[in-house]
Amino acid sequence: MNTTIPNDPAPTLEDIWRLFRETDLKMQETDRQLKENAQQQKETDRQIKAMSKKIGELGNRLGEFVEAFVEPSIVRLFQERGVDITAVMRDVKAKNPKLNLAMEIDLFAINGDNCVLVEVKSNLSIDDVNEHLERMDKFKTLFPIYKDYRVLGAITGMVIPENVARYAYKKGFFVIAQKGDSAVILNDNKFQPTTW
Repeated sequence: MNTTIPNDPAPTLEDIWRLFRETDLKMQETDRQLKENAQQQKETDRQIKAMSKKIGELGNRLGEFVEAFVEPSIVRLFQERGVDITAVMRDVKAKNPKLNLAMEIDLFAINGDNCVLVEVKSNLSIDDVNEHLERMDKFKTLFPIYKDYRVLGAITGMVIPENVARYAYKKGFFVIAQKGDSAVILNDNKFQPTTW
């Protein structure tokens, strides 16, 4: 058996020191890159927060646009359906800290014995319908002055997916949508609204 002995000389003290210096320089460079990446990540996070805020503001502005579009038609739409409404108010709020309850009604349509709570969204979802159901359930608690009124619910949006419209219909809500340059109630004539 033939064994070869390596001819490489053992590292010198100078070689070891050079290796330490090179390793230290590489560690310093890695540390610098990590700090630079952390700064870039902070800037990216800041930009994402700013963009999220702008998107939220845009969503709110679209909701305001839908409110402004639908509001002038509310009285006519409900009167055509036999619900006597004579006035519409925007952004009606109530808060009861003792009961830990609060709510906001986007459009509140009313007359002497009827009122309709209209939820307005730019892109309506099933979650929005469910939240409006909760709002309807606590309305008379937060607005006891209307305890003897016939309270109805409606939803509207710039975008209303068909499954969401069907879900809202089944829950007893009027579904208001854009058709051309006006607003219409999508519910058929067989529709029986839920009364709260």
